[in-house]
Amino acid sequence: MSDARKSIVVIGGGSGSSAALRGLKAHDADLTAIVTMFDSGGSTGILREEFGYPPLGDIRQCIVALSPEGDEQVSALNSALDFRFDSGSSLQGHSVGNLVLAALTSVYNGVQGAIDELSRMLQLQGQVVPVTLGEAHLCARLVNGDVVRTESAIDLRGANGPGIEEVFLDAEVSANQRAIDAINNADAILLGPGDLYTSVIPNLLVKEVSEAIRDSKVPVIYACNLMTKLGETAGYGASTFASEVVRYIGGRKLDYLLVNETPFSTEVLDVYAAEDASPVELDNGAAEKYADQIMLDDLAFIDGLTVRHNSERLASIVLAAIDSSAVKPIGTGLD
Repeated sequence: MSDARKSIVVIGGGSGSSAALRGLKAHDADLTAIVTMFDSGGSTGILREEFGYPPLGDIRQCIVALSPEGDEQVSALNSALDFRFDSGSSLQGHSVGNLVLAALTSVYNGVQGAIDELSRMLQLQGQVVPVTLGEAHLCARLVNGDVVRTESAIDLRGANGPGIEEVFLDAEVSANQRAIDAINNADAILLGPGDLYTSVIPNLLVKEVSEAIRDSKVPVIYACNLMTKLGETAGYGASTFASEVVRYIGGRKLDYLLVNETPFSTEVLDVYAAEDASPVELDNGAAEKYADQIMLDDLAFIDGLTVRHNSERLASIVLAAIDSSAVKPIGTGLD
């Protein structure tokens, strides 16, 4: 890989994007987090419904993830931003960071101005960009034709009803030009990790974003989920995750599909089985239809009985993928 500083775009939202950004910021790269703006649950949902603020929760998480390590003042501020009031209190479980962003949105006449100001205060190592500055809600059409409206209703649906046929927005929105510029100037694009239908694909429902990824000549990498999710991806193998992403980027084949092969203990599997979740596995013979290279690796970080993506390993794969001559498939899982 050349010594020139690389530009990397991470597309998604929430804890998945945060994990990727924490790993990537340790390297000399220009980072942009493009964040979904269709969340409607928890503190974000209250602020959106009651005051008309845009969704702020995923933005907050990515800002904190991109803030520098080792600075005591920044670390203290990050801890405050992540503090959440008790849900039974008059502050209804609000995150301090969401409240700060809400106030800054009013002071700076828009969410992008609020992000820029908080980013300046935290000396951010990259930029956080809303996928759109428009207003819309995420909806899901189920295989029986029923429609579930709002991201939180999709996210919390559980076993209620049949599977998802497609997701869509209830209003047409334009892309944030900063997001398009970042994609067009990227050396690599990382989709995910994150919930397929509520974190990753919502960004792809913004037409200009989907088209920019489809037409990009740089590596497009999809970090597949570690576990399935009841009500959204139950029973999905890696090929189904990949096929859905490819579907929403206009049929463009992925350059890399990243699939975890970290073994999980019986105790961890039991915890996730209680939520009807199971490890996402590579279904041999199918996934290569959707990706030029399938990479199996130890991508999971196990924190007690919770699994997350390994930030450092994810970052190293993304950086290697920028130079296709420097990366070799770790394994295809195919005969």
